[in-house]
Amino acid sequence: MYETLSSCRSCDAPHLEHFLSLGDIPLMSGFLDGDSLGSPETRYPLNVGLCPSCSLVQLLETVPAETLFAHNPAYASFADAVLVHARDNAHSLIASQGLDGDSLVVEPGSNDGYMLRHFTERSIPAVGIDPAEGPAAAAEELGIVTMREFFGARLAAQLVGEDKKADVVIANNVLNEVPDLNGFVEGIAILLKDDGLAVIEVPYVRDLIDLCEFDTIYHEHLCYFSASALVELFGRHGLSVNHIERYPIHGGSLRLYVAKQVNVKSSVSELLTQEGELGLLEAPYYRDFAARVRHTQRALVGILREAKREGRRIAAYGATAKGTILLNSSGIGVDLIDYVVDRNIHKQGRFMPGVHIPVHDPAKLLEELPDYVVLLSWTFKDEVLRQQEEYRSKGGRFVVPIPTPTVV
Repeated sequence: MYETLSSCRSCDAPHLEHFLSLGDIPLMSGFLDGDSLGSPETRYPLNVGLCPSCSLVQLLETVPAETLFAHNPAYASFADAVLVHARDNAHSLIASQGLDGDSLVVEPGSNDGYMLRHFTERSIPAVGIDPAEGPAAAAEELGIVTMREFFGARLAAQLVGEDKKADVVIANNVLNEVPDLNGFVEGIAILLKDDGLAVIEVPYVRDLIDLCEFDTIYHEHLCYFSASALVELFGRHGLSVNHIERYPIHGGSLRLYVAKQVNVKSSVSELLTQEGELGLLEAPYYRDFAARVRHTQRALVGILREAKREGRRIAAYGATAKGTILLNSSGIGVDLIDYVVDRNIHKQGRFMPGVHIPVHDPAKLLEELPDYVVLLSWTFKDEVLRQQEEYRSKGGRFVVPIPTPTVV
C-alpha cells in the first residue's frame, strides 16, 4: 500500500529526523461522486522528516506513483497566476536561448500543456511527458506531443536514441513529486545537450516552515527543498546549479537554472550562505513547526465554530490539494463548511476527499451569499479576491487560513 523510508531519498543516509505528523489523510486526487460516498476511502500517513546529512526535508512514507498520478484531476489551466507565470517563463527562455524550429523543448510533468503551448505556438518543437491521462489528453488537443510515461534515466536514453536531445528541459513542480530523485536528475543529464539548459521549479522549504504552510505537505509532494539540498543533488550527476530565483507562486518557490557547464552566479552562493546562517540545514529550525501548525488549526476551527454558533453560513473556495490536507488534518467537515466552490469543471459535482464536502461552481457564492468563505487556495489570494469582488461588495467575507487565520 505504501513504503516506509529506511534512508534519505537523495543521499541514502540511513537516519532521518521526524518532526511533523499530519495524521492519516486520503489522496488529494481522491474526489468522490455521489455513488461512492458510502465506500471506504484509503488513507495514508503524512509524516515529515529531515535528513541531517544533505538537509533534504521529505515524507517518511511513499505511496506508489501509479496510485498517486494515474487519475489526477489537477489541471493547471484553471489558475490564472500559474498561466501568467508559465507564459513569462516560456517567453524568457525563447529569447535567452534563441529557440527556433530546430530546437527541442522537453517537459517532464507537462500536465495539460499550459507551459509547452507557448513553444508550439511559435513552431518550436516540444515533447511533454505526463502519466496522467486527463491532462495528457488535454495537451494533445492543443497539438502537443505527450508521452504518457514517468520520466527517468530509461526514458531519457530512449529519447536520445530517437535523436531527441533537448536544448531546454523544463520541470515545474515535478521534482518534488519524484520517488527516485537520482534517477530523475540522471535523466536530465542524459537528455540535455552539452550546451543545453534545464529550468527547474520546486517549492522552497524555507517559505513552508517560516509561513506555516503545512497544507502544502501532501502525499504527492515527497520532498521540500532547500537550495543546499538541490546543489548537492544535481552536483551528484555532473550538473551545475548556476542561478537561482525566488518566486512567491505556490506559497514560495525556487527556480533553478541548471547546466552541464559550470557558470555559478552570486544568487546561488548568497542563498546557500543565507540558509547556513538561518540554521535551515539543522533540526532545531524545524522543531517548533508542529506546535505552530496545531496552533493555526485550533485558531481556524475556533473561528468557524464561533461563526456557526452565531448562525452564520460558511463555504470554502478552492477544491485543492491544500484544501484536502487542511480540512482533513484539522477535522473540518460538513459540520462547519457547507460546500466548496472551484473553477475546475472536473471537480464540480463531486465531493472533497475524506470530508465529503460537495464542490460547486463559484457562481454559487453570488447565488447564496454565505457569510464567510474559507480561502483554501490562499496562495492565489489576490487573484481570488479580485474575481470575487462582487461577493465581497455584498457583505461576504473571506477567512484566509495561512499563516495565521485572518478574516478579510
